[in-house]
Parts: sequence; C-alpha cells; structure tokens
Amino acid sequence: MARRFFIETFGCQMNVHDSEKISGLLTHQGLLPASTPEEADVYILNTCSVRDKAVQKVYSRLGEFKTRKRQDPGFTLGVVGCVAQQEGESMVRKAPFVDMVVGTHLYHDIPDLLQEVDSKRREGAGVGRVATRFLEEKTPVEIPAVDRSSPFRASITIMEGCNKRCSFCIVPFTRGKERNRPSRLILEEVRRAADQGFVEILFLGQTVNSYKDPEDPRFRFAQLLERAARIPGLRRIRFTSPHPREFNDETVAVIAAHDNICNQVHLPLQSGSSRVLKRMRRQYTREWFLELVDRFRSCGRHIAFSTDMIVGFPQETEEDFEQTLSAVEEVGFESMFSFKYSPRPYSEAMPWEDDVPDAEKTRRLMILQRLQKSIQLELHRRRYLGRLEEILVEGASRDGVHRYGRTSTGKVVNFIGSHSPGQFVVTRILEVGPNSLKGEPIPSDALVPSAQKEPAWNANSESRV
Repeated sequence: MARRFFIETFGCQMNVHDSEKISGLLTHQGLLPASTPEEADVYILNTCSVRDKAVQKVYSRLGEFKTRKRQDPGFTLGVVGCVAQQEGESMVRKAPFVDMVVGTHLYHDIPDLLQEVDSKRREGAGVGRVATRFLEEKTPVEIPAVDRSSPFRASITIMEGCNKRCSFCIVPFTRGKERNRPSRLILEEVRRAADQGFVEILFLGQTVNSYKDPEDPRFRFAQLLERAARIPGLRRIRFTSPHPREFNDETVAVIAAHDNICNQVHLPLQSGSSRVLKRMRRQYTREWFLELVDRFRSCGRHIAFSTDMIVGFPQETEEDFEQTLSAVEEVGFESMFSFKYSPRPYSEAMPWEDDVPDAEKTRRLMILQRLQKSIQLELHRRRYLGRLEEILVEGASRDGVHRYGRTSTGKVVNFIGSHSPGQFVVTRILEVGPNSLKGEPIPSDALVPSAQKEPAWNANSESRV
C-alpha cells in the first residue's frame, strides 16, 4: 500500500508554493496525499521564522505529535523551511522525535532523505537527519513536478533569497543570497500554466522586483512582466513581495500599460520615520517613499497600495511613531500587515537593546491598526461602493450560500451565486466593510466601465481614531 503524506504550511506565499513543489516531488515518488495529518504516514511541517511567535508555534505544533511518534515508530515527522534552516541541529536536540530537518535550499533532496530515514530506521540506527547547507549554485534548483493547490492560480518562483540585509530581518540567513531563475525557464512555465487553463499567475521572490536574468543581466523585472503580460490566456498577473527601492520608472510604466497586471502593488514601508528607516537599513527615506507613491499615482492607472509596518523598533520614539501614523494617512494604504518588533536571531538588530516596552508596542500597534481600519473603510466607501467590479471567484464561504472572489486590486468580494473557482464575475458593490465587500452579480455581458474614475485619496477625509 502506498504511503500517504500531509504537508502543513506556515507563513508566506513562498512557503505555500514550496509546499506545492514538495508535494509534487513526493507524488512523483509514488506517495499519495492525505486529507489530514492523522491519515498520513509522513507529516511535513513547512515553517516560517520571520516572527518569534511563528517559531514558538512550530515547536508547539511538533509537541502535538510527540505521543503519536512514540506509539507509531513508523510515522515520519519532518520539518522544512525557514525555522528548519534557522534551528538546524538544535531542532533535533530540542525535539529528538523529529526525523528530518531540511533547509530552504534542499527541498529537491527530500525524497532521498525520506529513503535514508527509512533505511536507518530498519537498521535500528538513530535518525534525526539534518540537511541545511546552502547551495553554491547561483540559480535555484529546478523542480519540474509541482502539485498546484489552486485550479486557477499558478504560483511561479522567479528568484530566491535576499541581498538587502535589513537590520531587523532573518531572511538572508534562512534563505541565503539572491538566486535568479533564467527568464526562458520562467516564461516557459508561464506559457505552460496558461495552456493548462490557469488564468492568474503569481510571481514570487523574497525581493521579487530585484529580479535579473542570470543569462542576460540586462533583462530585469520590468522586461519579465512585459513578456508575461503578452502571453495569451493570462487574465491576471500578480507579484510578491517587492522592495520599494527596486521599483524604477520602467517597471511603473509596464504596470500602467497592461490591464492584466493587477493594479495592486505591495509597498512595505515598515516605518514612517526616516531616522528609524536608516537604522532598519531600508535604503530609502520617508520622502523618497512618498515620491514613489506619487509616481504610481501619476502613471495613468489607479493603483491600490498595501504595506507592512513594524512598531516598537529599537529607539523608536513617540515622534517616530507619529511620523508613521502621518505617513499612513498621507498614502492611504488599502491594506496593511502590522507587527510589534521582535528580535530575530542572526539579524543585525538582534544584540541591540529592545528598549520599547511590550506594553508600549501593544499600545502603538492598536493605534496604528485602528487608524488603518478607518482608512480602509473610508477608501472602500469612496472607491468601491455602488461601482462595478470584475472579480475572480476563489471559492465558497462557510455558509455554503455565498461565494467570494477578488478584484484586481485584491479586495475580497462576497456575493450569492453558484459560480465556480476560476470564473470571472462582474458584480455591483452594495455594501462595504473595513476588510471586505458585498456585491451582486450582474449579467455576464456587462462590462466594467472604463469611465469609472477612481477618487484620489485625501488624507484629511478621516480624522484619527
């Protein structure tokens, strides 16, 4: 009987796609996917270490399998991803019942490592196989067998790693230096996905817009977007996660010129204070970031901005925090991921005094999140209420009656219907909340009017909460 595997994924879209690659490798080796961890003979936890709580969550989750591992010695427990890379041998010491710890460069070795674990188990030898070395190759290993979890969206890695060295970030340690795939292989994968019926492409990379073709360094992210946008059958192209400093005028112009490149851009600001940004090593000032926002606003197409924000970074003063609030008001982000600063191992800021008390971090985070919620609600009222939006259906809500999908700007729209994932539906937006919208489908021959003018964000339209 074929063994069954289950992969549980924590963290970012890169991790989700890495799990698709691992699933493809295991399926190619004859293993079958299980519906739940309880049904699996092989359980793999794909991990994230960007926040301290994420690491704690990994060890907590592993502890839930300790009893089963003791009762069923044939059950194989593996940990992959950023926490595996970060912890290495120490993970086996902390959780000796773990059979396999695999870092971010060696997913392609997992089938062989599983065979090695099985062989050692039959011999009665200890297991705990750890593989966390970084590869010296300047391009990622190609994994042709990808088990895509979505019937309509194909995630495609274009680069891995990061050279930025932001002082708060562990990614360069867990993912290594930048490694770019050749554009010919990326575009082949895009064409293949389009031929298979995928209507949306998601380009992935730690600093995705720093991409440059290793076979032709003149071929950069803008050229890749341009080529992909011209491939027949692709209705939407998204990308994550970019670094603000890597956007140039050419990339902005390409996004403006192609309707199938989604008009949502993630601009992770992190702080609104130039002083804090310098300590974070973000390579831009507050003023430069706001100029980038203006460049997008002047491109001739409405762009919805999302962002990441950290509060309580070492030496962040109340004045610094006020500058963050004012920047958020000035930009008008349509969504935000916000966090309290937590020191990360191996980062430059790790030995710095974490001098903002946790209670103060919590206070600042709550103020920021309340402000952002009020901005989102106001933006939704002004930009979406009563308008027609084309959405890509993603699935059914828990009530079984509503369906949900996303606009090109990434807004979640709930509506009543029987549409299937992957279908495009034009809806009229009837209700808005701070996090999602409600709409009703209109006849399929209706078009989203190009004359709908997006109102500009006015920072004075909402007072602080």
